[in-house]
Amino acid sequence: MRPAHEAAGRPGSYVDDTRRERRSRDEGTDVMPVAIITGASKGLGRALGRALAERGWDLVLDARTAGVLEETAVALSGYGTRVEALPGDVTDAGHRAELVAAARKLGGVDLLVNNASALGAEPLVRLEKLTLDGLRQALEVNVVAALGLIQEALPPLRAAPAGTVIDISSDAAAEAYPTWGGYGASKAALDHLSAVLGEEEPGLRVWAVDPGDMATDLYAAAVPDDGDPRPTPDSVVPALLRLLDERPASGRYGAPALLEER
Repeated sequence: MRPAHEAAGRPGSYVDDTRRERRSRDEGTDVMPVAIITGASKGLGRALGRALAERGWDLVLDARTAGVLEETAVALSGYGTRVEALPGDVTDAGHRAELVAAARKLGGVDLLVNNASALGAEPLVRLEKLTLDGLRQALEVNVVAALGLIQEALPPLRAAPAGTVIDISSDAAAEAYPTWGGYGASKAALDHLSAVLGEEEPGLRVWAVDPGDMATDLYAAAVPDDGDPRPTPDSVVPALLRLLDERPASGRYGAPALLEER
């Protein structure tokens, strides 16, 4: 895997290149790239959505809570982009199909971000106390639903000028932390799924990204007694944008390292 700093590509070129190729295919119609983001109502999903909206991307946003998702959609549409907000559960195959159908109506799927996550237990517990139903929930949301959405989106991703999948991983996928066993196992599975997909789909970029520590509702639910300050999701977004701009080889990347190399 090439390190990010060795990647070819011109910073800021993704939107211009995608728009240029789409214009030629559509006989003069200027169509902006389209992203599907799950878990997009707050945290990293919303922060990335805002950054893409600022760049002119059209967005299809998913989250379980309709009211909060609608607030996010209204805010992001203020940047002049088209935003489709579809509340639902990513474990529902029908909902996943609706997300991809909405993206097709906007022009296709250039980027799929599997960001929705489940812990399996709130707060986190040691493995001896982790229920098997909790583990199944983490695997269903973090792995099975992610693969289901990838499968649904593969045809338009392959047809896109620069089809990309970003699977949001975790440091717990690679390191053994007490109480993080179920969640970490699910993210480790997602990492391997991403690695295999990258080999099977050489025409796409598939990145599993460890965002590092973040102050999110998910982390607060996982470790409610941890009051230490943590970086905001907004501080992680430049790492994701760097991947989109430079388009390094498919693989696993850590946001902290990407930010340090800038």
